Amino acid sequence: MTNPKLLLTAAAAVFVVACGGQDATAASQAEAAKAKPEAASTEAGDVDLSAAPSGSYSADQGHRYITFHYNHQGLSSPFLRWREWDATLDWNADDPSKSGVEVTIDASSIDSGVDKFDDHLKSADFFDVENFPTITFKSTSIDVTGPRSGVISGDLTVKDITKPVSFEATFNKATFSDRAKAHKIGFSGKTKLMRSDLGVGAYVPFVGDEVTVIIETEFEMPAASE
Repeated sequence: MTNPKLLLTAAAAVFVVACGGQDATAASQAEAAKAKPEAASTEAGDVDLSAAPSGSYSADQGHRYITFHYNHQGLSSPFLRWREWDATLDWNADDPSKSGVEVTIDASSIDSGVDKFDDHLKSADFFDVENFPTITFKSTSIDVTGPRSGVISGDLTVKDITKPVSFEATFNKATFSDRAKAHKIGFSGKTKLMRSDLGVGAYVPFVGDEVTVIIETEFEMPAASE
């Protein structure tokens, strides 16, 4: 699952530049620069890991997405996805580095938006879903790099070929959903890999070898019944 994202900052006022001269401009730029680390610190402090208690979480089937894109002959960067997949998160709220995640993808659920292309992707030229029906990922370590960021490393298996992969992960939010009567936790993940390393290298280099994988997932754990 390697690129945390966040943080928007305000721009300095154009009116001051028009009316004030160089000293006013320098002052406004200094104020804007000073605001950036403060905004980062505030947002990082808003993360409340305790809102997602330790336990076994499952992917919310209505709010989980795995997409990927690649370069097609330099002409476009198509986005594809898998429609059917599941995941479990063994979440340790006290020490997230001791958490673990496992993902299982139905390889035949590949969806390019073009039926003919989907059939080709399912064939032996690519994922060979008749012989290799699932794609799996199992984490081996989680390195916490910030208040809401980390690197999830693990083993990705495609067509019985297993390779180490690391995802840059972002902890988005933890909460309790009254509607779902469940604890929820949301993550984003991103990585780049070479498809030829996983036995899916047809038409390289005519079609790009590097693939960017993007994951958006909400996990949930039902509240304990009283």
